[in-house]
Amino acid sequence: MTLFHILERRLQQAVSRHLSERYGVEIPVAVEQPKQSSFGELALPIAFQLAKQLRQPPKKIAEQLAGELSPIPGVARIEVAGNGYLNVRFDRGGYAGGLLSGEREVSAPKSGKIIVEHTNINPNKAAHIGHLRNAVLGDTFVRMLRSAGHSVEVQNYIDNTGVQVADVVAAFHYLEHKSAAEVRELIEIERFDYYCWDLYARISQHYKDNAEALAWRQETLHSIESGEGDIAEIGHLVADAIVRAHLATMLRLGIYYDVLPRESEILHLKFWARAFELLKERQAIYFETGGKNKGCWVMPGAAFSEQAGEEDSKVIVRSNGTVTYVGKDIAYQLWKFGLLGRDFRYRRWMVYPNGHEVWVSTSEASQAGAPPFGRGSYVYNVIDSRQSYLQDVVVAGLRALGFSEQAGRSIHFSYEMVTLTPATCVELGIELTDEDRRRPYVEVSGRKGQGVKADDLIGRLIADACQEVDSRHPQAPEPERRRVAAQIAIGALRFFLLKYTRNAVIAFDFQEALSFEGETGPYVQYAAVRARNILRKLAERGEPLPDFNRELSAGAMARQLASEDFWQLLLEASRAEVALERALASGEPAHMAKYAFQLAQAFNTFYHDYHVLAEENRERRTVLLWMTHYFHAQLERTLEVMGIDVPEYM
Repeated sequence: MTLFHILERRLQQAVSRHLSERYGVEIPVAVEQPKQSSFGELALPIAFQLAKQLRQPPKKIAEQLAGELSPIPGVARIEVAGNGYLNVRFDRGGYAGGLLSGEREVSAPKSGKIIVEHTNINPNKAAHIGHLRNAVLGDTFVRMLRSAGHSVEVQNYIDNTGVQVADVVAAFHYLEHKSAAEVRELIEIERFDYYCWDLYARISQHYKDNAEALAWRQETLHSIESGEGDIAEIGHLVADAIVRAHLATMLRLGIYYDVLPRESEILHLKFWARAFELLKERQAIYFETGGKNKGCWVMPGAAFSEQAGEEDSKVIVRSNGTVTYVGKDIAYQLWKFGLLGRDFRYRRWMVYPNGHEVWVSTSEASQAGAPPFGRGSYVYNVIDSRQSYLQDVVVAGLRALGFSEQAGRSIHFSYEMVTLTPATCVELGIELTDEDRRRPYVEVSGRKGQGVKADDLIGRLIADACQEVDSRHPQAPEPERRRVAAQIAIGALRFFLLKYTRNAVIAFDFQEALSFEGETGPYVQYAAVRARNILRKLAERGEPLPDFNRELSAGAMARQLASEDFWQLLLEASRAEVALERALASGEPAHMAKYAFQLAQAFNTFYHDYHVLAEENRERRTVLLWMTHYFHAQLERTLEVMGIDVPEYM
């Protein structure tokens, strides 16, 4: 618990105790933020809550409370404001001293494990910009949870037996007449995910022009599901090679996974068969004997929507015996909560450069050393808003099986799509019609081959950042400049994808994302670099940082923080954990981006208004150095939660 929250709770307890002793009243003590920062740090509307009970004007009650409350540690004074508000002002010296000493209450360890499933790209072609929003949102949410002390497991579901993979495999087999051996060779010599990107567009157009060719898809799906023959081998090669490419792309953004559960094992290890038994046993689904769904196993529409009728029933198993996506998702969700009575087997997929291991499901015997996966207390599925209906059906399936508690802890972490501004399309060489050029944003389509590959986007951002870094630091070694440019580019991209609320459609724009001014990643990174440079210059002069704990008493802090502007800067810097709590409570990583920007603004104000190293007064200089050090730590920590590095220079 942060110092700010400690004081807030201390205030609530003191007021609550006084109300009980003075008036015999037991009511919750609400705390608000004053409308203006100059009014104080907290505001209590308690007098308005008591007015009807005590039959007195709120202002009179407020005056009584302000005069009668015993001293509260950390609170300098309580003032009556307006018609009955109580404005609370902190002891500034004590507050700063608490920050300096690291005063806080350590929360008890969080029980249970939270599972976050994100990325989930069909392994049939290169990742695109829309996938990046999913992965960055999911990864940042994971970082937020871990920063708050939660145990988190990161899952990336691999649909390696689905229609999209089958289409690429069919293209290799029927259009290009390639064998498994030839595909294996192609993987070694080509940028394979890019090759499949073009091939997927070709097969999609071929289906459109030749409807009879759609039979290839069904034949390929059956071969992949059976796991036998050359077509199945091509399916295995394609999916594995594309997954490796996807993980390499995400690693460029600092995104890691713990386990890759695959759809093939949900089928081969009979996960779906077990879930099907449970659904039938508990009458969560029924066999349709007539109408459009004749011969199918369906879930009644009323199970997942109060407005739905029987005509809205959801097919879980088709009349040909194949299971729909949502059926497999129900089985997968049951496993995540440890409700299926079965587990995957695992093998080590790869070890990241930092030593972190990622595991993958397998139908073979488990490899030794696999951590225990699944059995989450809460499950967050990061999936775009267009899948809301299917996610509702999955939750309804849990509830229909009697797992209401787990259904309530199954959260769809939804988000809207990513588009491009017309200017960005032009920069990337995407042809636009005159109508598209007049639109505020342009949608792209991977099926048509029209889109922005994630690695191309990242590469272009790095190239643009390189031009800026080269112009500012031409004497720096080239490898160093490229590393700095990559950190700026990745920071710009992650910040841009995070600063919008999840329900907002994003129109990505190169110039806006990479700008060093405004609400951007580089602006926040620049503030952190500036703070570090002050401390670096001090070291270059041969001066060590002062011993802040020894030199800065509460009295010294109070004297220097008497200025309202200076005090507000410190308050803003101290709200990092408050911002994190707010972001977690609302499920909105955008709150972290908003706070990071405000924190950078506060530091830049501090940087311009207070000349730290030029200050001659010893006490003031020491406080300014401590503030610089504190700002730097808060900026780096906030950026770290967002997955953004601080470069050596900008």
